[in-house]
Amino acid sequence: MTQTTVDPSLFQPTRLGPLHLPNRLVMAPLTRNRAGADGAPGSLMATYYAQRASAGLIIAEGTTPNAVGQTYPDIPAIHSPAHVAGWRGVTEAVRAAGGRMFLQLQHGGRVGHPLNSGLTPVAPSPVPLPETIHTRGGRVPSVTPREMTARDIRSTVADFAQAARNAVAAGFAGVEVHAANGQLLHQFMARNTNRRTDDYGGSVANRIRFVVEVTRAVADAIGPERVGVRISPANTVNGIEEGDTQHLYPALLDALAELDLAYLHLEFADPANPLFATVRDAWPGILMANPDLGWPDPLPADGGRGAGERLLDAGADLISLGRAFLANPDLVERLRTDAPLNPVRDKYTMYVGGATGYTDYPTLTAHGRKAQAPQPFPLDAVVR
Repeated sequence: MTQTTVDPSLFQPTRLGPLHLPNRLVMAPLTRNRAGADGAPGSLMATYYAQRASAGLIIAEGTTPNAVGQTYPDIPAIHSPAHVAGWRGVTEAVRAAGGRMFLQLQHGGRVGHPLNSGLTPVAPSPVPLPETIHTRGGRVPSVTPREMTARDIRSTVADFAQAARNAVAAGFAGVEVHAANGQLLHQFMARNTNRRTDDYGGSVANRIRFVVEVTRAVADAIGPERVGVRISPANTVNGIEEGDTQHLYPALLDALAELDLAYLHLEFADPANPLFATVRDAWPGILMANPDLGWPDPLPADGGRGAGERLLDAGADLISLGRAFLANPDLVERLRTDAPLNPVRDKYTMYVGGATGYTDYPTLTAHGRKAQAPQPFPLDAVVR
């Protein structure tokens, strides 16, 4: 097949704070349930991320800052020495392969279960998740979370800050605070999950308070140039209904802009949606956009390249792709040369564990030879 070079805008280098990025393609955080039962990453995760090191930046999957924040089984964590050591093996493998990594910090809030964490989930209000939740024994009804006290809120803010310090100690260039997709921070912002009557509930200013406090604490801990925030305005995943999106996000972005963060990560971005222009106009810094590709519809044949280029034209600075990177370890080269993409094997995306559908996606080889499955990364060469 004759290969052609596409519009190079996605492939132009740029900077993100102190980091030099060789291209503007970011691997979005993707929950894959491949950590150990204790939350520590192992060699399989190191291989997976090192295979995808050609991304301008990798944002590693949602990782819990404390035990009660765990969502599902085999989710990675970053609150113990074993977690730091496990992640250090991953970051060193990626760095040896030429890559750069941030770590997403994710607290599930009510998206959790005692069968997964051993603890009753906590949330802004005792409002249960309106659906079943995955456990090691299968899907079970959700439980009513315990309403967080003022002390719980303070300790959780501190846990996020310590998790950020741990991430830097593990070799990450920075962290992304997850305030999207119905996780704990998003639960504080949404009217249907936050029924508090104290300083963290009611008005927009009160409902964004926890997100701002967490982000400020993380920025104070490791430096704002190392911190991004992910948002998903109007997203109803995990039973979230914000209620006043048009007022919520201008206030949130105005407060976060004062922190001089590394970037804002907008999920399900669409330049045809007026919300995108609202966010772009309100955010003074680097905007990372994750294209709306119709999930859970099948991935477009171009993996989201066209949508990404439209977002760049509309003012985004970086483009994050998820499923395309999942199925194509060498996605940057495939998009650069307009080569065909591997299809996503949805059966293996979550919960199943193991290398199948994780580290065995084939890569292109030089001179047009048949694609080959990548070899495991020689972890022993980089782990100390």
